[in-house]
Amino acid sequence: MVKSAVVKTVLLTGGTGFIGLRLTETLLQRGDRVTVLTRDPNRARSKLPRGATAVAWDPEHEGPWLDEIGRASAIVHLAGEPAAQRWTDEARRAIVASRVDSTRLVVEGIRRAEAKPDVFVCASAVGYYGPRPPGELLDETSSRGEGFLADVVDRWEAEAAKAEALGVRTVMLRIGVVLGEGGGALEKMLLPFKMFAGGPIAPGSQVIAWVHAEDVVGLTLLALEDTRARGPINVVSPEPATSKELASAIGHVMRRPSWFTTPEIAVKVALGEASMVVTTGQRVAPTRAQELGYVFQYPALVPALASILRP
Repeated sequence: MVKSAVVKTVLLTGGTGFIGLRLTETLLQRGDRVTVLTRDPNRARSKLPRGATAVAWDPEHEGPWLDEIGRASAIVHLAGEPAAQRWTDEARRAIVASRVDSTRLVVEGIRRAEAKPDVFVCASAVGYYGPRPPGELLDETSSRGEGFLADVVDRWEAEAAKAEALGVRTVMLRIGVVLGEGGGALEKMLLPFKMFAGGPIAPGSQVIAWVHAEDVVGLTLLALEDTRARGPINVVSPEPATSKELASAIGHVMRRPSWFTTPEIAVKVALGEASMVVTTGQRVAPTRAQELGYVFQYPALVPALASILRP
C-alpha cells in the first residue's frame, strides 16, 4: 500500500462500484477521510465501509454537492456508465453524460471552489487507443484511435485536463480490463467455464490489456501521492494477453476446458457495434507507471487469476 504522507480528505465518485469500494476501504485503512458522492446516499451507506461519508449528487446537474469540492484535498472521479452494452442512442447519451458531462461539472466545481484540491484523479480507459493490430505496442504517447469509445475517452480526458489549467495536478487513469473478485469483466467471463464450455471470443488473437483490481487501487494511490504523476497513465498489466491466452489461463486455474470459441457473429448479434469492446483489442504498455517506479502486485495472468478464483 502507498501510505499517505499526510491525512487527505478525498472526495470520491463511483465509491460504491467495483473499484470504488476497494479504494474507499483502502483510503480509510490508511487514515484518510473519504466522502462519497452518490445518487442514493441511504443505499450507499449500507454498502460503504464504516467511516465513509455519503453525500447526494447528480452527475448531470449542479447542486449542494458542489460545496464538497472546496472541502477536499483530493478528488477521485470513477463514476461512469458501462460501455459493454448495446450502443443504442439512449446508451450513447448515457455513456457520454456519465463521463464527459460529469467530468465537466466536477471541473467547474473546482473552478468555483475558493480552496482547490491538490490533485484531481479522473478515470479514463484504454478505449482511447481504439482497435489496434495485435503487434502494435501502445504507450501514453501513442495517438488516439478511431470509433465511438476513442472519441468519448478523448473528450472525457479533455474535460479533465482543464483542471490542470486551474492549478490542480491532474491525472487520467487509462484503465484496462479489470480482473477482480465480485464483479467486473471477469464475472461475466466465468459462466461458460462453470458450464464446461469456456473459451476465447473469436478471433482469439485480439490482445486484452488486463489489470488486477488491486493494481487499479495501487496506481490510484500512486496518482494521489506522487507529485510527478500527471497526465495520462495506462493502468494495465505489463504482461498483456490475447483472448485465447486469457481463456486458457482461466481454464487452467478453474480446471475447466477452454477451447469452445465464441463466434464473433454471436457477439455482434448480442451487442451490435459495442461488440468491438471484446472482439478487438490493444497491446497497451504501462510505461508511465513503470517510469514512476510502480511495482505491480499481479503482473502475470495466472497468479492474478489464482488470487481471484482461489477455492
